[in-house]
Amino acid sequence: MRESTALGDSTETPTDTRTEATDPHDAADRFDRTGAEIQQVFSLEPGAVDDLRTRLAQTAEARDLADVAYRTLDSPVGPLLLAATPLGLVRVAFAREDFDTVLQTLAKKISPRILEAPDRLDTVAAQLAEYFAGTRRAFDVPLDYALSTGFRQTVQHYLPHIAYGHTQTYKEVAAHVGNPAAVRAVGTACATNPLPVVVPCHRVLRTDGGLGGYLGGLEAKTTLLTLEQAA
Repeated sequence: MRESTALGDSTETPTDTRTEATDPHDAADRFDRTGAEIQQVFSLEPGAVDDLRTRLAQTAEARDLADVAYRTLDSPVGPLLLAATPLGLVRVAFAREDFDTVLQTLAKKISPRILEAPDRLDTVAAQLAEYFAGTRRAFDVPLDYALSTGFRQTVQHYLPHIAYGHTQTYKEVAAHVGNPAAVRAVGTACATNPLPVVVPCHRVLRTDGGLGGYLGGLEAKTTLLTLEQAA
């Protein structure tokens, strides 16, 4: 299920005309690899290659050739990759996950029609900047939970209800989602949360107060908890 938040089996798809279109992500990669040669051969002005690449992205977007838009963003927990579908933000990834691997997974699970289109993620990037500056306590962006299913998705839907600056244990979350015995399953749902930071799995701790696991690493989890406690 895909939906918005105001808080902070593979099937064979019939061939259609869209699958015959050039993958804009692949095209952009090829353009990156040959950009230096193009500039040298044609004696382009500095920045001209970047301008051409931007026009390529704009044309692909205008012709509806992209199902997933992405951009990167610097943050106190390191570079982040943000990706969105027309339904909303679908992925927030840490550099330690390897952005190329993340994009390959998105191509496999969502669509191969992926385009670097920063403008489509400006609102998310702005809200994340405010969050890291300590001026935003909840996110107000549409979310696409397509990368999660079943109980994991149920847990991830619940996580934004844990208030900024507060924490709950895996056991408490299990009780809140109606399955008190599913403590380990809650831990798995948090560890595989495709929307960290925005969907705040960092606010869930072990019963003994330990940090537990975190997709971005324990240092990132500590940074986020310290940020919220200081506000």
